[in-house]
Amino acid sequence: MFEILLGAFVLLFIVVDPIGVAAIYAALVHDMPREAQRRIARNGVLLAAGILLTFMLVGNGLLAMLGISIPAFRVAGGVLLFILSLDMIFARQSGLRATTLREQREASHRQDISVFPLAFPLIAGPGAMTTVLLMASAGHAPPVMAALVVVVVLVLGLTLLALRFAPVIIGALGETGINVVNRLLGLILAALAVQFVLDGVRVGLGLE
Repeated sequence: MFEILLGAFVLLFIVVDPIGVAAIYAALVHDMPREAQRRIARNGVLLAAGILLTFMLVGNGLLAMLGISIPAFRVAGGVLLFILSLDMIFARQSGLRATTLREQREASHRQDISVFPLAFPLIAGPGAMTTVLLMASAGHAPPVMAALVVVVVLVLGLTLLALRFAPVIIGALGETGINVVNRLLGLILAALAVQFVLDGVRVGLGLE
């Protein structure tokens, strides 16, 4: 059980990427009052928690309703996470973890960015939603599922902490330091994504 929870924590932490989110958040709220920044960070994380926990708890039912097998979803999820890992390794932003240029312009004119783009797609983006669905689709026993919910809450708690201390983190690491950290995490995510694909193929072909 410990190995399952540790793996889930590492995977979700890398995909959510609190440090990277904090850097983007700091740029969006730098001219706002401190109280407004705290309110946006809190509301954004709470909304992201609602999105991710909902996807996690209804994941198995959603896949069954759509007629998607668990092996097929693991392969598709692995491919998506591998693409996300390439974005991290090459220090580039795509629609998986960031906003488009038009969305960025829209966000710059918003007074409250807690829903968009903070909660979605920066925190609870396609990669994070895929990750929690993968966690739920493994068919764990209720005690393990309850512990996985705690893992999601813990990662989001660390994300809120990163948002609160975004100026300190950016000042300590700088843009280059943040990119180095993201590249290292991206390499780990690439390996985990490949493992998801291999597991899905193996189970789908009945090789277990």
